Amino acid sequence: MTTPEPQSSAPQPSAPQSPDRIYRSPAAMAGGFLLLGIAGWLGIDAIVSGEGRTPWLALAALILLVPLVVAFTLRPAVFANQERLRIRNPFRVIVLPWGQIEALRSGYSNEAVAAGRKFQLWAVPVSLRGRKKAARREERRGADGAGRGGAFGGGLSGLSGAGGMLGGGRTAVPDGPVRAETDRIMDELRELQEAQAQAKSEAAQGEVTVRWAYEVVGPAVAGAVLLAILIATG
Repeated sequence: MTTPEPQSSAPQPSAPQSPDRIYRSPAAMAGGFLLLGIAGWLGIDAIVSGEGRTPWLALAALILLVPLVVAFTLRPAVFANQERLRIRNPFRVIVLPWGQIEALRSGYSNEAVAAGRKFQLWAVPVSLRGRKKAARREERRGADGAGRGGAFGGGLSGLSGAGGMLGGGRTAVPDGPVRAETDRIMDELRELQEAQAQAKSEAAQGEVTVRWAYEVVGPAVAGAVLLAILIATG
């Protein structure tokens, strides 16, 4: 009678990564598509109908400008999940585990501080105009609330107790102060950071990594070199 050999335990699949929250700047993306359309229209027209060195100059300019426009308008994004904050800036990709992030700051720009270094969130730009607009809305909401409170409280207080007529018809006022869109996004990121700091999850630990976006830098440098050679030999 043979003794059955113990079977080796099958490797446990790793826990799936939580889905990302993705933040971008709609205004930057709209401007990027517009600039790419104009550059493509002018550049292709110069390549097709230009004479002499013009097509080559237009081609070199497109090779230089298109990656730069994409880098500063369409590329920037912020990805946040339960484990880390990934910042895709024009020329770099920064991965910050929540356990390494010391603070998320908002001033004239939105920044993440990790390992004693500051990393700017290009995809979440600060809008001073948006802050002023939110402040005006907050003031109007406060004034409207005070006006409604005085009118209802002084003139119709008796109806409230007699028939309950004011309970169903009163307009709901949103809780919390009115915030600009980018400030609201930073509030969400801070809440996620605080939640992960309290949970002390192992998945939220790790090292800060920074990678240069050579897929953007390479074509831009090649276009700049080609344009410089054409201008110098002209």
